[in-house]
Amino acid sequence: MRDNTVVVDRAGNGAGRPTRLDFAARFNVAVPFIDRHVEERRGGKVAIRAGDEAVTYAELAERVARCGNALLGLGLKRGDRALMVVKDAPEFFYLFWGAIKAGIVPVPLNTLLRADDYRYLIEDSACAALIYSPEFATEVEAALEAAARRPDHALRVEGEGQTLRALIAMAPAALEAAPSTATDDCFWLYSSGSTGKPKGAVHAHRDMVVTSQHYGVETLGVTAEDVCFSAAKLFFAYGLGNAMTFPLWVGGSAVLLGARPTPQLTFDVIQRYRPTLYFGVPTLYAAQLQAMEQAKPDLSSLRLCVSAGEALPGHIFARWTERTGVPILDGIGSTEALHIFISNRTNDIKPGASGRVVTGYDARIVDEAGHAVKPGESGRLLIRGDSTAGRYWNNAERTKRTMVGGWLDTGDTYMQDGDGHFIYCGRNDDMLKVGGQWCSPFEIEAKLGEHARVLEAAVVGRGDADGLIKPEAWVVLKEQAADTKAIEDELVQLCKSGLAHYKYPRWFRFVGELPKTATGKIQRFKLRQG
Repeated sequence: MRDNTVVVDRAGNGAGRPTRLDFAARFNVAVPFIDRHVEERRGGKVAIRAGDEAVTYAELAERVARCGNALLGLGLKRGDRALMVVKDAPEFFYLFWGAIKAGIVPVPLNTLLRADDYRYLIEDSACAALIYSPEFATEVEAALEAAARRPDHALRVEGEGQTLRALIAMAPAALEAAPSTATDDCFWLYSSGSTGKPKGAVHAHRDMVVTSQHYGVETLGVTAEDVCFSAAKLFFAYGLGNAMTFPLWVGGSAVLLGARPTPQLTFDVIQRYRPTLYFGVPTLYAAQLQAMEQAKPDLSSLRLCVSAGEALPGHIFARWTERTGVPILDGIGSTEALHIFISNRTNDIKPGASGRVVTGYDARIVDEAGHAVKPGESGRLLIRGDSTAGRYWNNAERTKRTMVGGWLDTGDTYMQDGDGHFIYCGRNDDMLKVGGQWCSPFEIEAKLGEHARVLEAAVVGRGDADGLIKPEAWVVLKEQAADTKAIEDELVQLCKSGLAHYKYPRWFRFVGELPKTATGKIQRFKLRQG
């Protein structure tokens, strides 16, 4: 087998089984994702569209090589970390893949963080370089000033003076891929930090191949004809696959939106670039549905929509399908697993469920003692597959707790129905014990969302006068109401008629918005503090 190649063996595995992926002994993942397309005479095809800019595969390969040389020219060495606070733009691709090709470890960071967050990540990663889009300069530069240990190099993507763009323009256009193996460290992604300080998940060269083939190709059916548009950003593991690795793996095209994805902006992008695949999160789908009560966007180019980041309520799925005629495939993934490992399929959709295990992965639901539970019983979800991170950076204790014997503890509570569909019950820390019985906040939230006036809802536990835990609902209405008492009474009756008697909320708080991470996950711990 030639260096830096992977053989995708689709034969002899039987129906429903994943293709086998065989990696060359010497394997740098930048070659099959970037350089391969020029060798396969795809150089003139557009790989990226961003605003008025179109980047072909040949231009992408050249700029990736130049960027890798630029990083080496700064003095970065194999294994050094390069933090990226970069908006969704072609430069994200150049930097990410250029670093990998040069043997440097790229670390994309959430672009919505504050200075203190960046300071922590600078110090935790012991990075050699930090590259950032000028839009984020205020927070990033304040973090650099405050950091106890500063990287040797900090530069903006564009602007005056020494910038990434300037360095790329001056660097040599040829770069041999650094020698690596499929299981060597390749890139990091930090967790969202929704339950504590972010943790750096260390991913290997093979991981992006695994997710792109098993989920992108075998689950979504992504082909070279597809145009992918992800409202979820590239720094997010979900967005990294949607808008970069999936299209690059098959020779398709990606559409990038640098700004925050509002409903109108996403409609504009879809109407202008005509993507075939759209990737969103439940919060955005809900906001888009609300906007569609007035707007009539042309979404006819879409063949499929995907949702992740937070479980998709069944009522949002039903309303979206009715309005657009395009199904949403809900699934669950994680930073540690890199992308989705349980998903609905086009021929197997169960609204309100996460779906079935993606080929190439295994899943177990276990009780507190680690024993498998029966169908219909809830427990901790464990998964394993070849895309899971091997460890957290500089955090042996959390690695030991989360990555056990080849299995990844997702931190989610799930149950499996009699047909094998996995049903989300909430984060392990979010589960409620009401009247001695476990209760899923997501189940109550889904029921509340069926009310015509409810946009979003989140449920947490609160102690009553006797200190006993009962559900409390935080509700965002589609339109503000001067008197919410009547709505509250209707919501109580809705829950009592559709859920077990003990699951209805005892208290309601009507708010303008819910606290969320940048990836769209509701931060219930903040509601519990409120």
